[in-house]
Amino acid sequence: MDTLSITLSALADPTRRAILARLATGEASVSELAEPFDMSLVAVSKHLKVLEKAGLISKGREAQWRPCRLEPKPLRQVDDWLESYRQFWNDNLDRLESYAELLQKGGKNDPGN
Repeated sequence: MDTLSITLSALADPTRRAILARLATGEASVSELAEPFDMSLVAVSKHLKVLEKAGLISKGREAQWRPCRLEPKPLRQVDDWLESYRQFWNDNLDRLESYAELLQKGGKNDPGN
């Protein structure tokens, strides 16, 4: 499986997205990441393993503390991939806006005429 597919698969789960949102504010331990969820530490650890395999997080080692941190590179790859679609939708919405303005002015290109 390619890197983009692995990243998108990891992002498909709302719990993992919430974990990433928390890590966007700074490093956190597994127990800190588990706090808002009604699940065991083992279940949270499984989610972290998926995120780590996708390269979305890394775990450090500071004495007894193993902080998790967000790794931005895979998210940049997703953003780059989405850019062409973003441009597609912006172009289409611009055309739709122009057409709506034309209709409001009573334009002759109204397909209903």
